[in-house]
Amino acid sequence: MTVLVFLDPSTPAGRLADASVAQLLVTDQGVIRGDGVFESMLYTAGAVRKLDAHLSRLRVSAASCDLDLPDEQSWRAAIATAVTRYEQERTPGPEDPDEAVVKLVVTRGPEDEPHGTAWVTVSPAPESGRRQREEGVAVVLLDRGYDSSLAERAPWLLMGAKTLSYAVNMAALRHARTLGAEDVIFTSSDARVLEGPTSTVLLATRVNGVKHLVTPLLETGILPGTTQGAIFAAAETAGWTLGYGPLEPRDLFEADALWLVSSIRLLAPVTSIDGTAIARDRELHDELSALLEAIG
Repeated sequence: MTVLVFLDPSTPAGRLADASVAQLLVTDQGVIRGDGVFESMLYTAGAVRKLDAHLSRLRVSAASCDLDLPDEQSWRAAIATAVTRYEQERTPGPEDPDEAVVKLVVTRGPEDEPHGTAWVTVSPAPESGRRQREEGVAVVLLDRGYDSSLAERAPWLLMGAKTLSYAVNMAALRHARTLGAEDVIFTSSDARVLEGPTSTVLLATRVNGVKHLVTPLLETGILPGTTQGAIFAAAETAGWTLGYGPLEPRDLFEADALWLVSSIRLLAPVTSIDGTAIARDRELHDELSALLEAIG
């Protein structure tokens, strides 16, 4: 089941539409060029998690793409309409998970139109996310094909924006599966750790009782993770020390715990890299999981 709500100036609360029939023009540039931006959020226990952070990142991505964006009030109204209808139509039970994905999308629209197309969808969260959260995920390292300073030299590549152009990301995941893994950690051509195709890399070390949390440098062109940011804020309050790279592959192998972090999957422990087992400090994992669970 997928609930679809378009942002429409003539309908302040958003316009409900049938997600099972065609709704977009085939000339929409989001479809034919991937020219648009999006956000995915977790809906659980009657609330959308980290809504403010996702709306903020959506604005940043849209600005990077010179893309007009509906105002925040319109987004919030459309989201409320969508989750209300989702709750009305869902049938709680074993086949209906208690977690859902709320997706915000805005495209540049057809070339001959002055405004873009924007919509919200709500659909059940995939079971794979919960499974990887609980069991962990095997990954492979893949070269992203550029050096870690490219983002600063070539801002037109939109490397820090969450755009609809995810073909490379999906191809990387398919390639990982041919190698017997489930996910990927990208590295740069100068051997810096970057990010996953749909996640942020997070590692933890414990030295003389001090817990330290590290993520790759944002300046390498990775997408700023909303979940990583929320975890950092909560961990700092709890007494952890924080750091931003630069990270090399050896740092991943030497960490006491390593995760792929994302809004839907949350905190997925990495169990192996290129077939080599990775340490998993259960205490560190449980503490971070509890901190993340408390984040609204």
